[in-house]
Amino acid sequence: MDDDREDEDTKRDIAPYVPRRPVMAVIGNGLSLDAATEAVCIELGRRAVEAGFRLVTGGLGGVMAAVSRGGREAATWRDGDIVGLLPGYEASAANPHVDIVIPTGMQIGRNILVVAAADVVVVVGGGAGTLSEIAVAWQ
Repeated sequence: MDDDREDEDTKRDIAPYVPRRPVMAVIGNGLSLDAATEAVCIELGRRAVEAGFRLVTGGLGGVMAAVSRGGREAATWRDGDIVGLLPGYEASAANPHVDIVIPTGMQIGRNILVVAAADVVVVVGGGAGTLSEIAVAWQ
């Protein structure tokens, strides 16, 4: 009888299983965007979150800010859906749409973390930094 009661107590203490949500990294130009590219990035972020993805970016401007903004505008957005892995130590450098700010202090090395955290990587323009992320994702 005591064994049955212990099993019931154990069952109550276990949190319900919540499946892991997929993560999409969006990488690209960190500088200012033309209006058309910005609109595409906002729509990409919104649709990704509405499809059940969490977003991870480098957390700064350009593509990263536009995608993060779109994610926050999604009807299904929840706090924690937008993660920014910053290159420096200053959390205040993050764009205002990031929910979880992680200052890595790794500079360009943070690119490895961005793509390693993702189940899928989407590229929107960019330069040498983006190319390094593509190379890591390809492996």
